[in-house]
Amino acid sequence: MPLKDLPSDCQPREKLLAKGAGALSDAELLAIVLRTGMAGKSVLQWAAELLAPRQPDALGSVGSFGSINGLLQASSAELSQVKGLGPAKRAELIAVLELARRAMAQQLQQRRLLDSAATVKAYVQLHLAHKQHEVFAVLFLDSQHQLIALEELFRGTLGQACVYPREVVIRALHHHAGAVILAHNHPSGQVTPSQADKQLTQSLQAALSLVDVRVLDHIIVGPGAALSMAEEGEM
Repeated sequence: MPLKDLPSDCQPREKLLAKGAGALSDAELLAIVLRTGMAGKSVLQWAAELLAPRQPDALGSVGSFGSINGLLQASSAELSQVKGLGPAKRAELIAVLELARRAMAQQLQQRRLLDSAATVKAYVQLHLAHKQHEVFAVLFLDSQHQLIALEELFRGTLGQACVYPREVVIRALHHHAGAVILAHNHPSGQVTPSQADKQLTQSLQAALSLVDVRVLDHIIVGPGAALSMAEEGEM
């Protein structure tokens, strides 16, 4: 059932225009993006099912992702397995995520990152948390601790990524960075830093200090979770 066929008091688009986006549930906002339901389901019912807690067969005939975050961080391959999500709807969902990434990047480029740790963690989550393999990235900052660029520098297996301090130093010099924030994902979802994570942080701090670049933090993210080593007193 498309949105236009819902009773007027159940139409999320009209509710949004009348009361603002904050008045809508996650399912109602998703229904606006999806626009139409599928056979035997209204668009609101379908949206609610897509956001329902994941089951063992989460990508079955309907599919569920547990949350808006889970849905938007799903890969194109995962989305393609969900019945009813054709190429147009998949493209729209992926575009929504990319718009969120770019909007957050613009925010970070206009403020000191030390003043917005929560935004930094959310930004790193958008980039890395959905990846099925481990990725090591670096946020390069200027002398005012504003974002210059985020680069994914190394990729590894589910267990570890091979990180070379020399390459991080070269990229920091390329960007004329005054500071960096390290970041990587744990595809398992467990974001507690390992002993290897701590040793890597120390090695990069030592290497970057030789060119007067400070390491401000090391962010570890996973599906639905993020940790700042600086906030945890690990740096």
